[in-house]
Amino acid sequence: MDFSRDYFEVFGLLPVFGIDAETLNQRYRDLQAEGHPDRYAHADAAEQRRALQWSTRVNEAYQTLKSPFERARYLLERQGINALDPNNTRMPMDFLMRQMAWRESLAEAVAAGDIAALARLEAMTRAEADKAIQGLGELLDVRPDYPAAAEALRQYRFLEKFLVDIDNAYSEIE
Repeated sequence: MDFSRDYFEVFGLLPVFGIDAETLNQRYRDLQAEGHPDRYAHADAAEQRRALQWSTRVNEAYQTLKSPFERARYLLERQGINALDPNNTRMPMDFLMRQMAWRESLAEAVAAGDIAALARLEAMTRAEADKAIQGLGELLDVRPDYPAAAEALRQYRFLEKFLVDIDNAYSEIE
C-alpha cells in the first residue's frame, strides 16, 4: 500500500492514454481483493484505517483511469496542464461555429418534435466524440502535443455535454 504512487503505478500500467480496459478491470479486481477492508477486520484500528484509505485510493484511481475524459485530464495534469482551467476557454473558430449550428439543429428538432432529426444529430455527435477520443490518443501517446490535447479535451467535454442535452431533448419530445 504505497500511497506515493500515481494512479498508473497503482495499477502497474504505463502512463499512456491508450490503456487496455480488460487489464485495468482485472487489476482493479485484484487490488480490491488484496486490500479490501474486510480482510483487515481483525487488525488494529490503524491498519483498518490504512486499508480503507487504500481501498478509497484504488477506487479513485480506477474511476479516473477507466474514463477516457478523466484519464486524459489526469495525464495532462501530470504534465502540469490544467485543461479545464476556467480562464482558458479557447476553442478554434470552426469548432465554435459547428457548436452554434449543432445547438440550432437541436432547438429545431425539439421545436418540430422530430425524433429522426435528434437521432441523426446524436449519431453525428457520437462520431465526433469518437474522433475526439482518437485525436486525444494521438496527441497524448503518439506525437505528444499537450496544449493541443488540452484543447481537444475541452472539445470532447462539449461533445459529451451535448450528448446529454440530446438525451434530455428525447425526453422533452416524448
